[in-house]
Amino acid sequence: MLVDIPVDLSRAEIDYEPVTDVKLPGYQPTTEGNAKQIRQAAKALAAARRPVLYVGGGVVNADASEELVQLALAGRFPVTCTLMGLGAFPAPHEQWLGMLGMHGTRTANYAMDEADLICAVGARFDDRVTGKLSEFAPRAKFIHIDIDPAEISKNVPAHIPIVGDARQILAKLVVEYRATAAEAGRLDEWWQRIEEWRERYPLRYDDSAGTEIKPQRVIQALYEATGGDAVVSTDIGQHQMWAAQYFHFHGPRRWIQSGGLGTMGFGLPAAMGAKVGRPDDTVICIAGDGSVQMNAQELATCAQEGIAVKVFIVNNGYLGMVRQWQELFWDKRYSHVDMGQWPDFVKLAEAYGCTGLRFTDKTTLVDDIRAALATDGPVVVDVRVTREENVYPMIAPGQAARDMVG
Repeated sequence: MLVDIPVDLSRAEIDYEPVTDVKLPGYQPTTEGNAKQIRQAAKALAAARRPVLYVGGGVVNADASEELVQLALAGRFPVTCTLMGLGAFPAPHEQWLGMLGMHGTRTANYAMDEADLICAVGARFDDRVTGKLSEFAPRAKFIHIDIDPAEISKNVPAHIPIVGDARQILAKLVVEYRATAAEAGRLDEWWQRIEEWRERYPLRYDDSAGTEIKPQRVIQALYEATGGDAVVSTDIGQHQMWAAQYFHFHGPRRWIQSGGLGTMGFGLPAAMGAKVGRPDDTVICIAGDGSVQMNAQELATCAQEGIAVKVFIVNNGYLGMVRQWQELFWDKRYSHVDMGQWPDFVKLAEAYGCTGLRFTDKTTLVDDIRAALATDGPVVVDVRVTREENVYPMIAPGQAARDMVG
């Protein structure tokens, strides 16, 4: 978005008096939540046999992760998070189902499909989560907690709507739920069903071919090398989805995303901001070879200002997600997705005053990553990966969650 202010207006002197006490018709926001609705939600959770907590980025924004964990533990509820909500509930955890949605886990999506009650907190039921809206969670009733009343029932009708701040509402919901003295064993069959999905449909990929690096292995190696103790940003594309699937976030505000805007080039400047704000933390940008070229010139800023971000380019030589869709839905009629063999990212990094490295061998990948992270200053790592690897599992556009492929 561009906001262009004419020079005569930007230089003009204008008398300004702030407007206060403006009330928009029909919009009376609250932060505390309606007590009666919260009590109803607690009773619904206590009665549910197949509940799921569906958590979005609103929980992170509200600093409500602690309250969310308290609710989940109090009721032994399964938890799944959106892309923006990752870290709101600690992973790995026995109650963690993984991310849901188009490239979420089968366990999370199947649980949503068979749930009898979904408690959505700070989430918006976007199309990447719902798939075919008319077939989304057909057995479920919905509790929807959100600070913005415009989000309530926008896409999916809420049976118990609660408008307010997630932190305040979840804290009250924990108290009300505990007061219900819900039957402890009522979820045993539900958890048995979930465990069957986990065992049958784990995240997996074929990593048997020689020393070639699979992109999924890059993410796993980053997690192993850091133990999850890092702030991670990504650009947009396949690498973003693999990062969401294979990097486990122990807490909130360690996963920096642009949301649903598809902003290629977001990862590097986001990582720079995170490193300036948290200079003692390890800050990693997981980038695509297409996205990173949107603003690679910011590497000069990193070198000039001593911003020691570590950029790992998952380099498959394609605009990967576009290529995947062209393969799956357009019979491999590839158009404008092959990035070719240039630039040489090692030389590009060095030209901007950064350290440039290239990794091509999976057998030394974890140790190589540790060495890169220990290198002073900004570092750019060109990780050469399998060219035509797809992100699976996947809900095809317009399909229901139960029809996941891959």
